[in-house]
Formats: sequence, structure tokens, C-alpha cells
Amino acid sequence: MRKNSIVLGAVAGIASGALGQSASLSIVASQTVVDSTVTTSITLAVYGDADLGTHITGAWFGLSATGGEGVVDDMVLSSVAPWGALGEDDFGHAGDGNYNGVSMGQVVFPPFLPADPASALGSGPVLLANLRVTIAEGSLGLIDWSLVGSSNYHVVLETFASHPAHEGNYWQFAYPDFGSTSVRVVPAPSGLALFGLGVLIVGRRRCV
Repeated sequence: MRKNSIVLGAVAGIASGALGQSASLSIVASQTVVDSTVTTSITLAVYGDADLGTHITGAWFGLSATGGEGVVDDMVLSSVAPWGALGEDDFGHAGDGNYNGVSMGQVVFPPFLPADPASALGSGPVLLANLRVTIAEGSLGLIDWSLVGSSNYHVVLETFASHPAHEGNYWQFAYPDFGSTSVRVVPAPSGLALFGLGVLIVGRRRCV
């Protein structure tokens, strides 16, 4: 079911494109080094920010991964920010750490439906969603994740601003810079470090 189409339809008629503004989507991993013999699940948190508007009212994004083959068993959308749940749509894991897309949004119609305070811009990046990644037990590799525009929508960030001087409210579309993150997966990293140190010592002895 495409709940987000209802939200977008309610806003589309009064939205205007924004030019010359900056916006960004960023991604933060709960762990950047994972011992796959102990940890089999991490979280990727996605944030949005913009210097246009006062609140984020919608977001659409996917994830592209390299190095996930044999390392990422599964990915699921564990949560979206509560303010964006009305427009939530989940297009699922595409395999190997790639994610097809996530959409979210809220209906804002002042003064009857004000923007949720948790979506306010100006105090740092706004949390959009969390994705839970299942790591294959005992796996080894370096996964590079990059945020990308969702294949389902061209617009990837929507913001709202109230402009009393212009006698109205404005919804603006932003085309953000996309962030990335890397996660190194190793079985027992302390053990591998000791192994590497042993190899180094042996190598030095042979050179003496």
C-alpha cells in the first residue's frame, strides 16, 4: 500500500522547487568495526539537514553498498521518525547491503496541522530512519554504504517554511548531497591483531 502517495498528493499542489539552497543526507553506523563472532546486528541511522525551510516534511532515499556480498545477511527498516510515519513506505532489501528505498512524510497545514517539533531544522541534522543490518556470523570484509536517491522518486527531501511576509506557507524540494559510511567486519579483531603482531615478529627474526 502506498500511504506516502496520499501525503505527497496533499502537498504537491502547493509545493515549489528550491534553487540555490543546500541540503544533505548523512548516515551513521552504530559500530564502524564489528567482531562478527560476537555481533550479528548493527544499526544505520539516516539524518537529513537543510538550510531552506524550518522543518523536514518528507524524505525519500535508498542505500548502495559495496563489499556486502557474503557479509550482509539481511537489512530491514527498523523505524522511521514518528513524525514521518504517516507517509512511511518501505521498498525492502535488495541483497548484499543494498536497499531499494524508504519514503516518509508528514502532512502540514498551519495553523490546524503544524509541523512536528521533532522535524525542526536549525539545531543539527534531523533523524529520519533507522535500518537494522544483520551481519553473517564469522564473516570478514569492508562494507561501504552510500545514500542514493530512491528509484521510486526523483525528489529526495522536502522542507516546509512559513513566510508571513509573503502571506503564505511554502513547501520546497531539495536535492541533497549524499553521505556515506564504512563498516569493517572481522572475526575477533583482537585475535587478528595478535596474529598480525606475531607475523611481524617472525618476519623481523628472519631478517636478523
